[in-house]
Amino acid sequence: MSIRLHNTLTRQKDVFMPADPQRVTMYVCGPTVYNYVHIGNARPVVVFDVLYRLLSRHYPQVIYARNITDVDDKINAAAAANGEPIRILAERYATAYREDMTQLNALPPTIEPWATGHIPQMIALIERLIERSHAYVAEGHVLFHVPSLPDYGKLSGRQRDDMIAGARVEVAPYKRDPADFVLWKPSTAAQPGWHSPWGFGRPGWHMECTAMIHTHLGPSIDIHGGGQDLIFPHHENEIAQGEGANGGQYCRYWLHNGYVTVDGEKMSKSLGNFRTVRDLLQYYPGEVIRYALLAGHYRKPLDFSLSALDQARAALDRLYGSLQPFAAPDPAPEGVRAEAVEAALADDLNTPLALGCLHEAATALRKCTDPAEQSRLLATLRDAADLLGLLQQNPATWRQQARAQDNCPATETIEQLIAARRVARARRDFARADELRQELLTLGIGIEDSATGTSWHRLHAQAAA
Repeated sequence: MSIRLHNTLTRQKDVFMPADPQRVTMYVCGPTVYNYVHIGNARPVVVFDVLYRLLSRHYPQVIYARNITDVDDKINAAAAANGEPIRILAERYATAYREDMTQLNALPPTIEPWATGHIPQMIALIERLIERSHAYVAEGHVLFHVPSLPDYGKLSGRQRDDMIAGARVEVAPYKRDPADFVLWKPSTAAQPGWHSPWGFGRPGWHMECTAMIHTHLGPSIDIHGGGQDLIFPHHENEIAQGEGANGGQYCRYWLHNGYVTVDGEKMSKSLGNFRTVRDLLQYYPGEVIRYALLAGHYRKPLDFSLSALDQARAALDRLYGSLQPFAAPDPAPEGVRAEAVEAALADDLNTPLALGCLHEAATALRKCTDPAEQSRLLATLRDAADLLGLLQQNPATWRQQARAQDNCPATETIEQLIAARRVARARRDFARADELRQELLTLGIGIEDSATGTSWHRLHAQAAA
């Protein structure tokens, strides 16, 4: 079975052919650890976890690297606001990130490199770019000279003026070209920094991933993944750095997942619809969140809502119900594979089709009465679920999970809070509106805004650990 993936670089589905069939390499951009991750951050984790599971079925070794960005201006600002060392803040939120992603049934990557652990490698790559006339030193900065790479822009397909505007690059008199971007920048005594040939400073964001890839996976890799928002400038600049330093192809297949909206709107703290995974896990099992993230094709935008979570929970209830009579099954027949689900995933990770096939297998199992056929169908269902990272709990445990918060508030109380939030939004007091939404969530009440008003429903409680 061949695997076909939509390659952002070629703008079409390509048959996946790794450079070395014995050693597939994949890198996915991880979080910047200054806060709890939101649901948009979780989508690439779940998407590329499914790809990792699929590739591991077909190749003897898949090296999957997902980094931790622990040097960044947002981290600096958050640490200063908290009055704590940057390292303490980064480690706390990196731990929280791992915990949350584990709740979503995401397998740990093979390698989890931290940016600050690769400063010498970054310096070495920058020196090489300078030697090859792709970079230059100016007023304590080192910048990549974009015109030195004629095919710069091949990933995004943007025109030069659009690239300059889209990159939001700093206008500085020391730049040779407006599109040039920073590889190294000076740090003050209050900022994190390292000694380098160009003075005390810190790396540019794009250089971090290039150095970690080069260190752990090599100068050229098979797959690079991330959110659509990273295509430009981040991934475009990674290509420039990698190919400028090494001369060959930096990455063979580029995969990007679509944006996540909430109730039809872009996530924004000012709109009160900013959903962190940690908050959602208070009310829904991680498997429900994972199912909801897989319900749409990864390349398309995904509208995430509490209604979508409720639908995912109901779907999982049906699937676990099919497994319930077989909580302690006989050993599965050897060689049974969920071919329909695997074929759907092999066609550019078509998870909606794969989920449909999963439900078809569950329906067939419920209707089957022949013991031998039941054993085969059960093995097929479990194999399909493993590919998707679902149905990982004991069915009896799933059934026993609480379906609603105890001591739910009265309807009158809920309506009063919603009315107060409506007034706050009308006054554009979004901070107060966000507080009222959070208060409702704490009470186990989910709300959704639409053109016709605000609706509410009671949330499912998270199962006890």
